[in-house]
Order: sequence, then C-alpha cells, then structure tokens
Amino acid sequence: MEYLQNYITSLQQTMDKLSQPLISEVINILQRARMQGSQVFIMGNGGSASTASHFVCDLAKNTRREGLPHFRAIGLADNMEIFSAYANDEGYENVFSQQLINLIKPGDIVIAISASGNSKNVLNAVEESRKYGATTIGFTGFDGGRLGQMVDIHIHVNSTIIEHVEDIHLMLEHMIVRTIKDQPFIGIDMAAASTTLPADVMGD
Repeated sequence: MEYLQNYITSLQQTMDKLSQPLISEVINILQRARMQGSQVFIMGNGGSASTASHFVCDLAKNTRREGLPHFRAIGLADNMEIFSAYANDEGYENVFSQQLINLIKPGDIVIAISASGNSKNVLNAVEESRKYGATTIGFTGFDGGRLGQMVDIHIHVNSTIIEHVEDIHLMLEHMIVRTIKDQPFIGIDMAAASTTLPADVMGD
C-alpha cells in the first residue's frame, strides 16, 4: 500500500509542475487549426503511439459541435501497412517523415509525443514539418531531449519515471480535448468567426 501511495503522491507532484499557460496555448493553436481547416498530425512510438492514437480519436470525435468545423486529425502510427512498408524499405527512422511529405501543408499542426525526446523517427518528422511551415508541438519527459529544443511549443513532464511521463501525456490529451469539448469557442477569434459561422451558433 505504501508503494502505491508513493506512486500517486509522486504523480500528483509532477502534475503540479506542468505549465498551464503552455497547455492553454496548445488549445488555442488547435482551435485556430479547427477554424482554418488545417490538419493535425499526431505521432509517437510504443506507449506514445497509443497516446497519439487516443488523441486522434478524442480530438476528432469528442469535440464535434453543430455549426463548428470538425478537427482534421490524422494519426501517423495508425496505418500499419504504410508504417511497415516505410520501415522495411526506407528505415524505421523515416516512418513518420515520409507519411508527412505526402500530406502536410503550410499552417498544419504536428504533435510529437516522445518520453525521451530523442526518438529519431519523431525528430526527423519534426524537421520535415518545419520545412513546410507547420506549427510543431512536443510532449516529452525526462530532460526533454532534442525534441524539446526543436518544437514551437514544448510541454515537458518533469519526471524520470517513464510510467508517470506516459500517464501524464494521456492526461494532457484528455485535458485539452475536454476543455475544447466543454468550451467549444475557447481560443476562437469571435469577430472573425462571426463572418463565417451561422447566427444560431454565435447566439449560444
């Protein structure tokens, strides 16, 4: 029981160190992408691949609201056929970047999830994203690795416990999606939106 309590206490202490202003900025970036029809690409390896897929599911489905655009969310770890083809033919370090080359456009959003911040395939994809003028967001742990230094917005989980890092990355996606779900106009320029959204939506 003591070990379980220590895990919970340490997790809570790590949560308290998160930067809420940076999380709010991620929400604002995603809301702008929603309104502009930009694509949101999300990726990660291992447990982070699961978090990335979960994020795509929640962002695409749970934020829907009549009268507002849906999120164009794409998971780069979800198509095993193309993932394995790139890994086999062009190297595992290129499985994400090669998918992005086919799809990415200026103004898109790329969310990279890596506990260590040093996954080569994630780093290559972020480098590729920057060539296209995409906004890059990184979720990391430990010391942030190279990823933390490369991205436009860095959400750092200040822990060397891998389970805590992965726990909190999943909590982050839930926080972000739940906020957008409960406050669908958060971060939206209402003056600009009023020219494109139906009057009944604006009246809510």
